[in-house]
Formats: sequence, structure tokens, C-alpha cells
Amino acid sequence: MIMADLRLPTRLSVGPVANRSESDVIIVGSGAAGMAAAIRLLDAGRRVTMITKGTLGDGSTAWAQGGLAAVTDPADSLTDHLADTLAAGAGLCEPDQVAALVAAAPAAIERMTELGARFDRAVDGALALGLEGGHHHRRIIHAGGDASGAEVARSLAASLTGSRPAGQDQPGSGGRFTLLEHCTAVDAIGTADGVVRGLRVIDRDGVVGELSADAVVLAAGGVGQAWSTTTNPATATGDGLGIALRAGAIIRDPEFVQFHPTVLVVPPAHRRPGDRGVLISEAVRGEGARLVNGRGTLIMDGRHPMGDLAPRDIVAAAMHADLLASGDDHLFLDGTALGATTWRQHFPTILQLCRERGVDPITEPIPVRPAEHYFCGGVLATLDGVTTVPGLYAVGEVASTGVQGANRLASNSLTEAFVAGDRLGRLLSDRDVETEARIAVISAALRYGADLDESDHPFPLDDQAPAVVSSAQRPRLVEAITRGAGVLREESRLTELLAELAAVPPLTQEGSVADVETTNLQLVGALVGTAALLRTESRGSHRRSDHDRPVPSWQRHSYLALRPDGRLLAATEAAAVAA
Repeated sequence: MIMADLRLPTRLSVGPVANRSESDVIIVGSGAAGMAAAIRLLDAGRRVTMITKGTLGDGSTAWAQGGLAAVTDPADSLTDHLADTLAAGAGLCEPDQVAALVAAAPAAIERMTELGARFDRAVDGALALGLEGGHHHRRIIHAGGDASGAEVARSLAASLTGSRPAGQDQPGSGGRFTLLEHCTAVDAIGTADGVVRGLRVIDRDGVVGELSADAVVLAAGGVGQAWSTTTNPATATGDGLGIALRAGAIIRDPEFVQFHPTVLVVPPAHRRPGDRGVLISEAVRGEGARLVNGRGTLIMDGRHPMGDLAPRDIVAAAMHADLLASGDDHLFLDGTALGATTWRQHFPTILQLCRERGVDPITEPIPVRPAEHYFCGGVLATLDGVTTVPGLYAVGEVASTGVQGANRLASNSLTEAFVAGDRLGRLLSDRDVETEARIAVISAALRYGADLDESDHPFPLDDQAPAVVSSAQRPRLVEAITRGAGVLREESRLTELLAELAAVPPLTQEGSVADVETTNLQLVGALVGTAALLRTESRGSHRRSDHDRPVPSWQRHSYLALRPDGRLLAATEAAAVAA
């Protein structure tokens, strides 16, 4: 399927290149995936340049509250972790990739501990284990109660910079680390035969640089700023997806956008412009908090065997249905029965953030509603980060490895980010293994005959003049995406969304950082809207009011690529379509 009216920029117009530099590997993003890769690469003596839109460690990793899923209890098993992940993924996980992740997870926790991460411990010194939605065992490892991501980010950043000052050669290793903060990646630079060989970037002052390297790693995080309410940081504008798509990469399953069920609805008197969405961790429900509506009705009673700890897509959909039926603005998460000690010991960050916004969870229910949280689709890649484009790699939330499927199991993402980044760091020192992995990922994309032949999207994509979308269009785009591709979708709203995106005029003038971000937000809306319109069923985190059940013949992936004329080409696995 080709979207006839919607055309996206195939290259972004920014100012002239003012400076150039070289490196072995460029990493876009400084979360867990990017830092894990950088540590391994530097240990192998590589020159690494890391680009981050904020400062080192900024981003979704530092905000993660839930923790890291890994089997460390003898009463648990890898088989059970695998089964829970596959169940949450609603038929679209790749079992071999999930098996590789759950097998690697315990060693990943040990590796992070070696790198300085301080995880919560029980009285006997063993790791303290929590329970979250979709898990049948306590296997969630936390730090600081609800500050797990912040501790992972802290320890990795300290390991990366404490012994490796930015820009300095490392004694005995030959490694060199260069950190470019407040810098935005724009587009990949490639050769005529389709190999990525670098990146164009722009800093906050509008200065454009060109970096050359043997490999470009996208660890750029998610897409949350495309929606009006999100748990993601301000930097999550889909830049990694845009770079990959414009470089000729295949995007898989972008319709699967996970909405976290419980995000604080700040009372009007305490709302502040630009305030972050305060996520109320699933672990709060794991300790016994219950979802209720304004009339005191328990939302999840009778809806799922796991009740309030059902997978996130099921809980978010149930909440959304209740809100539609009642017309209420929000529901409530009642954790008053947990008691002050549990709140202060297990959830100190959430407690503080709520109190700062006028809500005391110890004494009153928390007003909540679903908000965009995690992008389950992404750049088609192996768990080692290999994509369909030579020289381009993707790890973390930006990648679709087959682990998350149609709906992410709680606390698998931070584990996957570290494991994938660490594996990629090892992979880039062994190109024979990389070649085998690339053949495997291309085969995964095309094994059902999906109509995304490489001739349809050669790199570089240059049939159009470079362009951007003006940042003045951002509110319009975000409103359209929120309205058309929220928790519950249907054909007419998706069609209106794509028409609205197609009506946004591109500009061929030099763009700013804000323009680059807005252009990528349009691309996110186009990917999600196109794939959501194509998938005429409800599965996992993709919900259609006009097709409200899963359809067996739709247990297949969707693939999207960008043609040289800027049109999106969408396809599904042909064998499944025939069925």
C-alpha cells in the first residue's frame, strides 16, 4: 500500500556544514542502550562519539521507575519469564529474540552491578524483587524503590566518564570518548551503494556539523512528544526513526504504541506549563493499589484474571472505556491502604512528585488516566542492533527487535536496552558475525514476501529537495496525532489524521532544531497512522473501536519504508495476508 497524498521529506534542510570530524562509531542517544554500547566499544579501543540532545544520562532511562526484569529467584524460571513476555506481546513477539533476552538478563544485572549500580536488597542481602503487571513471579529489580532508571543512568554515566574523561585517550586501550551535548542528529550520510558512513548534526545555536564513522548507532529513545500527554522527556521526538527511515531502513509495527494506564492528572491549581507527566509505577499496583472510578467501582474486577496487574494494554483499554462511558476526566488509583511506611520506603520519588502537585497518595486516591508511554515498534533490528542498512544500527526503544511484540511486558525495556547495547558493543568488533546477523534481519523482514524490495528505497533518498516542517505546525500536528491515534482508534479518525498530516506544507529553507523535531513528529504520526489504518483488528496496544477483537489472520507484522518521492510504502507478510 502506498499513501498517495502524504509525502514526507526524504532529507532535511539545515544550514551549511561548519565543521567536520571523524570517529569509529557514532552513538545517537545517551540512555542505557547507548551508554552500554559505548562502554564496550571503549573497552575494545574504539573511538566513540556520543550525541545527546540534553546532557549525558538525560532521557527516558533516568525517568524509569519500574525496574529491570530478570530471573534471579530459584522459584522463578527463564521459561516463565519467556511465557509472560510472549503472552503480553499478543502473538507478535519473536520467540528466539525473547529467549535470548531472558537468558541474558541475569548476567546483565551482574554486569550493571560490576559497573557500580546499587540495586535494592532484602535483609539477607539478596536482590529485593517486585511484582508488576503481566508477571507471574516477583522478578523486578529496583533501585531506590522507584528510582531504578536514575540509578542505572548514574552508574553507567559514571563508568563511562569517571575513567574516561570526554575527549581524552584512554591509557592501555586506545579508546577515545567524545561527548557532544545539546546536539541533535539530523540525517545519516551514506555512499552510493547504500552504506551509512556518518551523520549530520545541528547544535542548539544552529551550527551544523558533519561526522564520519564506520558505524552509526541509533539509541535515540521514543516518540512520546507526538502526543499531548506522555511520560516521555521533551527530547523524545522520534529523531531516530526519522534518521533510519530516510536512510532506507525498514520500520516494523509502528501502530503498537503503549499507553501507560496510570499517569497523574495534576489538579488545575498545580498545573505548570511544560511540566513532565508523572508516571505512577505499575509497582504501586503490585503492592496492592486498586483502580477505581469516581463512583468507587473497581475498574478491573471481572475484566481479567490478573485484575489490576493485567498487561498494560488491557488495563489502559478498560480505563479508556470507563472514561468514555462516564464522560469523566480521570479515574483514581487508590493506594491509601499501602500505608505511609510503604510509600516512603518503596515509592519516595512518586510520593514527592505527587505531593509537589497537590496530591498526597498516603491519604487520598491519585487522579490518573492513560498517557503515551512506550513505542513497541521501531527500526527493524536484531537484539544485537543490526538493521537492514549497512553501517546503521538501532538499540533500545527506537528498535523493533521482536522482544516487545504488540505490547511491552513491564520492566523488560530497561533490561533490553542494556542487553542490546552491550551486545552491539561486542558485535562491532567482529564484522563476520555482523554479516551473518544482517542476513538474518533482512531475511526476517522479507521471509513472507513482504513487498519492500530494496530497489523501492535506495539510499540516499534524493528525489526531493531537502525540506523541513516549520515548528509553528507542531501544535497542529500533536493535536491531530492525539485525536487520531490515541488509546482507541477507528477508520474515520485515522483517515482524518493522515489527511491532516498531508496538508502540512514543507519548507525548503534552512531549518532549526525545532523544525527538525517537528518534521520527525510528522513522520511519527504518518508511520503510526498508516499502520494503524492498515491493521483492521485490535491486538495488544493497538485498539480499534470498529474492529474490536484480534483476528487470527492478522497475527503478522507490518513493515513500512520510504520511497524516493517521499511516499510511505506499507506492507504486511504476504503469506499471512493470503491466509
